[in-house]
Amino acid sequence: LDLIKEMRQFCKSLFPVVDYAYCTIPTYPSGQIGFMLCSKNPSTNFREPVQLLTQKQVEQRQLRYYNSDVHRAAFVLPEFARKALNDAD
Repeated sequence: LDLIKEMRQFCKSLFPVVDYAYCTIPTYPSGQIGFMLCSKNPSTNFREPVQLLTQKQVEQRQLRYYNSDVHRAAFVLPEFARKALNDAD
């Protein structure tokens, strides 16, 4: 968690928009991987999908994992992590 806080602070010194997300990946050794997302565009909102997919589109593309709800959920952190990252701001 300390590394994530340090990375977030560093990224905030370079980018106006910084957010952290994570997802589960069964083939990854720990089962989870985190992402530091950064943007130079101050109006960027990583928490909302750029393209909202309908259920029909999800099925047509044969997506087995991704949908708009999973996208949003990637930014929901456990309380201890949310608090630690918010306290670092």
